[in-house]
Amino acid sequence: MRCAWLLPLALAACAPTVAPVPAPAPSVADRAVRWHGQVSVLASDAMEGRAAGTPGHERAAAYVADEMQRLGLGPAGTQGYLQPIAFTEQRTDYAASSLSLSGAPVTLPATAIVSPRYELPASLDAPLVFIGYGLHMPSAGHDDLAGVDLAGKIAVFVSGGPAEVSGTLKAHARAQRNRWLAQRGAVGAISLTTPGQTESPWESAVRNATQPGMLFADSGIRDEPAFAALSWSPAEAERLFAGAPRTFAQVAADADASRPLRSFPMATRLSGRLAATSRAVASPNVVARLPGSDPALAGEHVVMTAHLDGLGVGNPVNGDRIYSGALDNAAGVAALIDIAAELRRQRPRRSILFVFVTAEERGLLGSRYFARRPTVARDSIVANLNYDMALPLFPLRSVTVLGAEESSIGDDARAVGETMGLPLAPDPFPNRNSFIRSDQYGFIEQGIPAVAFKFGFAAGTPEAELERAFRAVRYHAPSDDMSSPIFRDDEIRLHDFIAALAMRVANAPDRPRWNQGSPFGSAR
Repeated sequence: MRCAWLLPLALAACAPTVAPVPAPAPSVADRAVRWHGQVSVLASDAMEGRAAGTPGHERAAAYVADEMQRLGLGPAGTQGYLQPIAFTEQRTDYAASSLSLSGAPVTLPATAIVSPRYELPASLDAPLVFIGYGLHMPSAGHDDLAGVDLAGKIAVFVSGGPAEVSGTLKAHARAQRNRWLAQRGAVGAISLTTPGQTESPWESAVRNATQPGMLFADSGIRDEPAFAALSWSPAEAERLFAGAPRTFAQVAADADASRPLRSFPMATRLSGRLAATSRAVASPNVVARLPGSDPALAGEHVVMTAHLDGLGVGNPVNGDRIYSGALDNAAGVAALIDIAAELRRQRPRRSILFVFVTAEERGLLGSRYFARRPTVARDSIVANLNYDMALPLFPLRSVTVLGAEESSIGDDARAVGETMGLPLAPDPFPNRNSFIRSDQYGFIEQGIPAVAFKFGFAAGTPEAELERAFRAVRYHAPSDDMSSPIFRDDEIRLHDFIAALAMRVANAPDRPRWNQGSPFGSAR
């Protein structure tokens, strides 16, 4: 698919790139001002929330491509700096859908939200079965699906998981859960978040329920099953458990304490019809390349990613309909631009690709597409370093490196942290699924060692309360704008940490490797 709006960028990117004479390194203060200004541009109303497949995202892609060209980085897409991707955009049609639970109407989407990220069955009529956490982790001695008859049923599961299993493995199991359920014959799933694990109000999810989902137009790389994936209001969850051996309150108390949960058939049945509208859209990744300085290693690539897309224009909150996405993830895009400028001065031995991916908010689709159909030889990709919503809401005293325990990149990150006085902080909320909720996961699925970065903090601290407040009020809301209090100089310190890690990985004689026993080493 070729779009007219791609042509000017593609032609400009085909022109020879002349590297400017390196200027003196700017100060941290100057970099912070420039970074903040770039965030302001990307989060401005002119970008209309940067939703994938919209003119606002096109403008943002053009801006980033211009910045890459200004830095002297070469185009590495399939059309200049761009790698266009064809999608099918799908919206749940709630007006044409209806569901009932054992004959009682279900209010859509106030009680149940139907995910538009799967091909929806036209109708449902199936009994419910409770499957605990719904986690299939036989390698860790835990399998909620073992012995459960799922054929023709709708699986019900709750948030959380066993405390003795690593957060990354639980997150991986959650990412694959619906696929495994469909393979075992389930026709749908209902996810429940317990009160103790709720991060943002249910009303926020309802407000965004009409946001579209996306599927790859190319069915050859589409791995989502035809499936009814529903999220259910915690306030209405007891309805599902009517006549069941246990109540939702009992199950939730065990889940919040990470206690074992047993499966059991439920007495309720969900039936009705589901409808969706769809249209074809295209949206690009933006890809730039910093060539390596070592002829023996320049053919290998460290891939650095940040998602450019946001939620676009949606339902108004306090009169504002533009979901600016300042910290999610205009800040990350501007961070990658700053890191690119720093790495260009340092001349890494391996080449570095800067990939500003699309459709993260629609299911990590841009990164998954790039990981499966990269613009360089797939085997040349040695690692992925991803920046998404690091949240510079307080001083940087430590760094959370998601996935650090799974690969040798973690050892490199610890070494960089020791040098910079930034220890690594463990994921404070391992049940949050952070490891699989951003673009590093598309590379992990392909067996490529990958990590992501957050401002570090511990649960139960004032920093944790600041982070929770952001998620409760600003996350995926119009208020994620430039009014958030931001620690700019600390943000630049995180950039320097990431740049130092990228240099360490790019200059090492050996590629990063998965640690022995990591479940991701055989993923490719």
